[in-house]
Amino acid sequence: MEKNTGLKRLIYASQYSWQGLKSGLINEAAFLQEFVAFIVLTIVTFFLDITAVEQIAMIISLILVLIVEILNSAIECVVDRVSTERHTLSGRAKDYGSLAVLMAIIIVALIWSVILLS
Repeated sequence: MEKNTGLKRLIYASQYSWQGLKSGLINEAAFLQEFVAFIVLTIVTFFLDITAVEQIAMIISLILVLIVEILNSAIECVVDRVSTERHTLSGRAKDYGSLAVLMAIIIVALIWSVILLS
């Protein structure tokens, strides 16, 4: 089987990414909520009296939450695909993914707090 390279690979990768975004928005309630928060809070940053660097830091922190949430969803999909029965390691994998999301949200809270309160 021939591997796609160059522009063709980029086109296919973009299509897969778009499919992932649509799937995340349709199938993952937490991702949808965080995506809506991302849109709203990104718009809010344009009305704040902050520097461009602060605005970028605030937006990047929101993007980090989306990245971690979709990776958490991917972990959950793989765990559920392997087996739906309860297992200590499956539970641990899902808990670790959830913890990663919480840590990303804490980063958002810290960055936004420092910028808005200084």
